[in-house]
Amino acid sequence: MARPPLPPFTAETAAQKVQLAEDAWNTRDPERVALAYTPDSTWRNRDEFFTGREEIKAFLRRKWAKENDYALRKQLWAFTGDRIAVRFQYEWRDADGRWWRSYGNELWEFAPDGLMARREASINDVPIAASERTIFGPRS
Repeated sequence: MARPPLPPFTAETAAQKVQLAEDAWNTRDPERVALAYTPDSTWRNRDEFFTGREEIKAFLRRKWAKENDYALRKQLWAFTGDRIAVRFQYEWRDADGRWWRSYGNELWEFAPDGLMARREASINDVPIAASERTIFGPRS
């Protein structure tokens, strides 16, 4: 099943791919999000390394069980034929009610059918006061 936009990317199609990813992640639905990745997609997320959709879904379930009220913004940083670099921020609340803003960079590599075959993410978390929040739900 093809997942447009397809590589090779242009500035317009790379930006579309980034927005589609942001929209999907803001659903916090591991089943939906995992469909954007090849069945054997490889990931590095912080200090975790895993492969395949089932492991992606398990990771996302753990993530969103911890990160309450998660809201994400992604921005295209750079692109080439089948690769996209993204920077992002998201905010979330932990089980004790403390707010966090997470800053990160992702490197994406796509298969010809538009599914992501590789994702590498580096992320740092910064505690914030509720009054410092700037991200509220999906983009309108």
